[in-house]
Amino acid sequence: MFKHILIPTDGTRFSLKAVTTAVKLAAGLHAKVTALHVLPATTYDFVGDIVSTRLLTPREAREREQKAAKTVFKNLERAAAAARVKAGGLCVTSDDVYGSIIAQAKKNRCDLIVMASHGRRGLSGLLLGSETHKVLTHSKIPVLVCR
Repeated sequence: MFKHILIPTDGTRFSLKAVTTAVKLAAGLHAKVTALHVLPATTYDFVGDIVSTRLLTPREAREREQKAAKTVFKNLERAAAAARVKAGGLCVTSDDVYGSIIAQAKKNRCDLIVMASHGRRGLSGLLLGSETHKVLTHSKIPVLVCR
């Protein structure tokens, strides 16, 4: 049925449930999993009541990707090893989070996307909107949403 599952994750406890679910599903289907962490290319600095933005340099983006990957993917590595599932991780920088999720799913020939029903909260959630909803709306690849 499904042979390659993409798991968009931001490292939150909500996305950890998606990781656990996807690994269990992959074990039963003898599929492989790939976790994807999309970092925004624009940073938001808060100074009192003022919000300013700045773009990251390519070097800063790479450094952030490497640091985030170590943190975010350790849960996947543990779960996959325990379930004897082949696993990998991708970290990309883009302000188009849902577009990056769909593009990486296509690029890596994933046939299922497993993701949390929601992730970021507060101002970052408001600024980004529901990435899960956008993936559901635009993906031609099946999406399993974990609550």
